[in-house]
Amino acid sequence: MALPLVRLPESWTPAPGSLEGRVVLVTGAYGGLGAAVARAVSRAGATAVITGRRKRQLEQLYDAMVGEGLPEPVIHPLDLEVATPIDYEALADGLERDFGRLDGIVHAATSFKELTPLAVHKPDDWLRVMHVNVSAPFALTQACMPLLTRAPDSAAVFVLDNPELVQRAHWGAYGVSKAALERLVEILHQETESSSLRAHALLPAPMRTTLRRAAYFGEDTMIQPLPDATADAVVHLLSGQGKAARGAALDLRGQA
Repeated sequence: MALPLVRLPESWTPAPGSLEGRVVLVTGAYGGLGAAVARAVSRAGATAVITGRRKRQLEQLYDAMVGEGLPEPVIHPLDLEVATPIDYEALADGLERDFGRLDGIVHAATSFKELTPLAVHKPDDWLRVMHVNVSAPFALTQACMPLLTRAPDSAAVFVLDNPELVQRAHWGAYGVSKAALERLVEILHQETESSSLRAHALLPAPMRTTLRRAAYFGEDTMIQPLPDATADAVVHLLSGQGKAARGAALDLRGQA
């Protein structure tokens, strides 16, 4: 990897109120990791703005979080496959209007269809994966940067995948997109290291998610842990404690 690797502080656990008063935008919020992140930032005191393309599933997450006694999240449907710069600007304008601030953005949305040799990889699938996994996080972050850089301490968190795995045969556009996303984090870090906005990458351990089931056909995914520990690590990056991991990849392999 080009980014330096860092680890969670030993015996670290999320402290109640560590994100008190902050506003955090979560993409792919009804996915396995996205939903866990929405819950984790809410438990830490933040207002979670949850986005995704299916409004009904966002509403189901809203109902579940309220039913669990968590603070009410804010729903903002956003289809990253078809969103335009105008849609990203409208989201940023809505955050400005409703909250006057944005303290964090977590890019949990991802596109993965199947393991496919390049020789038969459908170009439309390739373009879709590259757009959702790389171009959309760039465009959304760019639209939100005025708010993020205005905050006294803010963070953008990009989710990577095991580079030793996804650089292998058949990982196709997904593998390429994660390498490109790592470079995006590195460049963003260099351009923002003197500002209040921190750029972070997250390298999760295996998790029990839909993506895992699709990529590891035949594996009993129930043996993998839920994404909760990974979501707690996101809280670490979003909080002031995450400053030491600025411009690096938080490596949870073997920890989460």
